[in-house]
Amino acid sequence: MANKGKPRPAKLSVYLYIPNIVGYMRILLNCVAFAVCFSNKTLFSLLYFFSFCCDAVDGWCARKFNQVSTFGAVLDMVTDRVSTACLLVILSQVYRPSLAFLSLLALDIASHWLQMYSTFLSGKTSHKDVKDSTSWLFKLYYGNRLFMGYCCVSCEVLYIILLLIAKKQTENLMNVLVDSLTQISPLSVLLALSIFGWGIKQVVNVIQMKTAADVCVLYDIEKKQKP
Repeated sequence: MANKGKPRPAKLSVYLYIPNIVGYMRILLNCVAFAVCFSNKTLFSLLYFFSFCCDAVDGWCARKFNQVSTFGAVLDMVTDRVSTACLLVILSQVYRPSLAFLSLLALDIASHWLQMYSTFLSGKTSHKDVKDSTSWLFKLYYGNRLFMGYCCVSCEVLYIILLLIAKKQTENLMNVLVDSLTQISPLSVLLALSIFGWGIKQVVNVIQMKTAADVCVLYDIEKKQKP
């Protein structure tokens, strides 16, 4: 019997949603940015940060034009995670100890991957739905756009500043941070504000990873209890 409901949109139409096109532009901007990250740090910083700002644009477009899609959500998160991961890898080549940045990379990917998977297991539609969490900081982070924006921007700004102020490829991270913070300048203030927001986001990442892991464990326990 023929389906009398609304016809399914073609796959191409979803790929060409306006927010998804913005996502493709972000990827292109990042590709160009990382291609010049060592030869032209200023251009890299401008392109990378502009791509990061477009993250808010694609979300606005999705709501404005009613073009919210699962593909768009995945594209958005993958672009965010890969972009930050690439920048952390570059910083691990510039600063010592490099393990500090590789550890941040691992925490970022692990916490977000677990959060996405636990969202799927819980039957939720968004990984930002954390109303049932017992952590006030976790709920504040995902419940307040301004607070989450501050933390996310702080992370990216901190990493960009660290790349800009590195003078050689064997910098000691703590020495550079101490020297920059002890100078009375707009850069030192921006660096301090960024470190504070960055710190909060790392705490949230740890909470997110633990909360998501608990959801996975509880899912296993409930599955085994079923007859």
